[in-house]
Amino acid sequence: MKSPRPPARATPESRPRTARSDGEQSREQLLYAALNLFALNGFSKTSTRDIAKAANSNIAAISYYFGDKAGLYRAVFFEPLGSPTYSMALYANAKLTLNQALRGFYTDLLEPLKQGDVARQCMKLHFREMLEPTGLWEEKIDHGIKPMHDVLVKVLCRHFGRKRADDDLLRLAVCIAGLGVHLHVGRDVIDVLAPALNADPKALDLWMGRLVMYAEAMVAAEMKRRRLTKTKKLSKT
Repeated sequence: MKSPRPPARATPESRPRTARSDGEQSREQLLYAALNLFALNGFSKTSTRDIAKAANSNIAAISYYFGDKAGLYRAVFFEPLGSPTYSMALYANAKLTLNQALRGFYTDLLEPLKQGDVARQCMKLHFREMLEPTGLWEEKIDHGIKPMHDVLVKVLCRHFGRKRADDDLLRLAVCIAGLGVHLHVGRDVIDVLAPALNADPKALDLWMGRLVMYAEAMVAAEMKRRRLTKTKKLSKT
């Protein structure tokens, strides 16, 4: 059974009233206290009383800034790492080279990891949302993940000289994105296997450069495969 669904028309930025002078700090304390508890216990098992206590605030403040528990959960789910669609200009411009577009794509994808524990908690919350769905994961796919994927596919179509992507280009897009997604999903494992790789923001910047190189190699491999396939077909005619 699904947990109670957050209100469909609410947005992460919604606030019932104008914030007070200390509003941003109070709201942020509630947001990150709730992130920790929702990631740990899920939506249903986390009470507004526990959130208020963890944030050294009061339950009325939750209503003031977020409307209710569902509004707070929505804000926690979407706000801390920002919206990837805001940064798609980094790689959506049709004038960019493949290298430039991939660099922008991975910069957008990896930048949230520099938030450290916040990024970890958000990933744990996403895992929990998949197991105990409220409907927000589907919304994230539709309005966050899919737009990024669509732009990446367009980048590849331009590079391969195609108007539409075939299945192999779609596979390639998934694999290119997967290189970066694994740094989010597998971060705890990487920290155990090779802790220096995620040691600081500079290490993440190095990851970004390497992923561009690996992705370009994947693109070159697919280009070579297509040429060989075409050659074999021509030789049979």
